Amino acid sequence: MNEPDPRLQQPTELTTIVTGAGGAAGVAVIRELMARGVDVVAADADESAVGLTLASSSATLPRCDDADFVARVCALATQRSAGALISTVTEEMAHLGRCGDQLEAAGLKTWLAPPGCVEDCRDKWRFAELLRASAVAAPSTGLGTADGVDGPWIVKPRFGRGSRFVVAADTHEDIAWALGRVPEPIVQTRLGGREFTVDCLIDRDGSLAGAVPRWRLETKAGISTKGLTFEDDVVLAGVRELVTVVGLQGAANVQGFAGDDGAVSFVEVNPRFSGALPLSLAAGADLVGEYLRGLAGHRLRRERLTYRAGISMARYYQEVFAG
Repeated sequence: MNEPDPRLQQPTELTTIVTGAGGAAGVAVIRELMARGVDVVAADADESAVGLTLASSSATLPRCDDADFVARVCALATQRSAGALISTVTEEMAHLGRCGDQLEAAGLKTWLAPPGCVEDCRDKWRFAELLRASAVAAPSTGLGTADGVDGPWIVKPRFGRGSRFVVAADTHEDIAWALGRVPEPIVQTRLGGREFTVDCLIDRDGSLAGAVPRWRLETKAGISTKGLTFEDDVVLAGVRELVTVVGLQGAANVQGFAGDDGAVSFVEVNPRFSGALPLSLAAGADLVGEYLRGLAGHRLRRERLTYRAGISMARYYQEVFAG
């Protein structure tokens, strides 16, 4: 006799709005919530966003830089009797966080990183400066210049997502070319070694409740399409220190590199679920279920956030399609 799906033992009565339904993270969260029997309202600024077709119901919202964005979210909550909001779009989180009273008045529970923390993560220069002032290892970084930054280099937008406008530079001629084309560029020393992402859940007291590291074996448009979960105490120790320095809470994903000598450096943090969240879920960490508990104000059960190393993206898809 098949064992019941443990996710279905924790139903929630809260209809949940998930924003960013067109992105990989939004799709992953919507699918997981739907598998749990949660009533999901998928929302996105693009009426053709793929995640809109996967939820119980859907709606379009303006972009977060629209003056009516938060008011429209609240109106949607009233229309659909929603009691929870999960944002998967970093750019909108600071707006939402600054309007917590308005969201609460609309009956919406949220669990977002503080607005200042979100801005520190979204602004790659501010993030680099924050790490430089701490003991957390990070690549040398320049704002609009390679002066004082050892090569080879990576040039990327100060504000950006995925791999858009990210340019590798090996010579000063490459740097000059990239600085003329990348919007609001920062320049960083290009790190060697293996690239990783860590899917995290940070408790309200700032402590790391759960973390699933995975090697980024292949990426497309900045999203990991092939990955492998692994164990590394040095990586996890660095992540614990990093989330404390940044002041994170709730869901986040941390990106960095592990050198051949075992040294670890961090390059980016997104204060949201990642696009490759399904791999961490397949490895056994109930990140979404415990996030729902935290959102509702309940204690996180850290024993449900453990994971198995050696789970690959390919194996995950094999398990899914095998039923």
